[in-house]
Amino acid sequence: SFGNPLSKSLISLLSMVAKIMGKWVFLYMALTWASYMTNSPTVIVMIGLPARGKTYMSKKLTRYLNWIGVPTKVFNLGVYRREAVKAYKSYDFFRHDNEEAMEIRKRCALVALRDVKAYLTEEGGQIAVFDATNTTRERRELILSFAKERAYKVFFVESLCDDPDVIAANVMDVKVSSPDYPERHRESVMEDFLKRIECYKVTYQPLDPDENDRDLSFIQVINVGRSFLVNRVQDYIQSKIVYYLMNIHVHSHSIYLCRHGESDYNVEGRIGGDATLSVQGKKFAGALKGFVEEHGLSDLKVWTSQLRRTIQTAEELGVPYEQWKILNEIDAGVCEEMTYDIIEKTYPEEFSLRDQDKYHYRYPGGESYQDLVQRLEPVIMELERQGNVLVICHQAVMRCLLAYFLDKSADDLPYLKCPLHTVLKLTPVAYGRISHPRLPCLRIHIFLLPLSG
Repeated sequence: SFGNPLSKSLISLLSMVAKIMGKWVFLYMALTWASYMTNSPTVIVMIGLPARGKTYMSKKLTRYLNWIGVPTKVFNLGVYRREAVKAYKSYDFFRHDNEEAMEIRKRCALVALRDVKAYLTEEGGQIAVFDATNTTRERRELILSFAKERAYKVFFVESLCDDPDVIAANVMDVKVSSPDYPERHRESVMEDFLKRIECYKVTYQPLDPDENDRDLSFIQVINVGRSFLVNRVQDYIQSKIVYYLMNIHVHSHSIYLCRHGESDYNVEGRIGGDATLSVQGKKFAGALKGFVEEHGLSDLKVWTSQLRRTIQTAEELGVPYEQWKILNEIDAGVCEEMTYDIIEKTYPEEFSLRDQDKYHYRYPGGESYQDLVQRLEPVIMELERQGNVLVICHQAVMRCLLAYFLDKSADDLPYLKCPLHTVLKLTPVAYGRISHPRLPCLRIHIFLLPLSG
């Protein structure tokens, strides 16, 4: 607990050292936080037939782990295959009796594992996600041997799905736009890809928790999260991975994010505090009510912080709302209710330190953005599980939530633009076309609400 005298003394000592060493201390804090989360590098190995959502899960899991401060990277074997074989012709490439193709695929796996090694040993990575089918024990033994030689932990994530509707939707929504099928008709893509799946089925050996694989660490995700089987979780980070995968539900919903209406402290340029809405802020609350009614969001859940400016904004909607203390604005400690000019004059050294590393900087007696991310983790889990939700929050809080959904780095997070009187609509798409390499499965709409009167 940071409330005991020993912790306060430690914080004071770290602050004093930080004033001497500046950015080096913040860098050390970032590295030690990642080390705290993982005690050794881990390779997450995806398993499953094509069109089972492995890449979808890989990207979401990687985004989450990076957001909580664990350096993570996806290594997609399909990318390596396309580099080795420039032009894909047909499913024949994936036949188990196509010896030439089998050799190419094995070489691609070895090249990918070489890059995994470089990432985990030379580039500061903590977790590598090996995104491939990995459907045979032979391939999985190769990965296990590779990891054992380098003292990496291995955690398998197997996606099992026999729901034909889910498989068909995935093939049509994702694979049709795959680089493997440029300018081909949807019908021919479906035919070829289903035959590709059949090629994998011939040699597929699912994880066997009762006999062959009972000593391995893994989770089986069955029919897109309808049920799970978890086996031999080894450490804290693996438990975090399991918890996250059990919370990402594939369903259609939208998340609406906005700040509270303008407050009196916004007008005065003060940070923190528990101010009430200004005249303009009250107009925004009315405009937000009109927005909700216009879009027919009758099933909308509304969440606020426990601070008056978010509650006042929500009350105008005339619908039930939930107050979350963890949605409160970042705690500015001794700087609460000050303007930035006053902070610079009163605490010039603190003001300078904050400029050096805004993400890791912690206000004396308050919080850092890094602290805020950890505080908001339960909110992310609930947003992944819920239906349509409107979150009325604060600038720093909205930055943290947006950084998760937009896959932004810790360096970028504190500078994300979150203007007042603006609503962001985020719509996760279960197996939608990946139109942006860093933002898979997400549609974004921005609404600037006009204030009448």
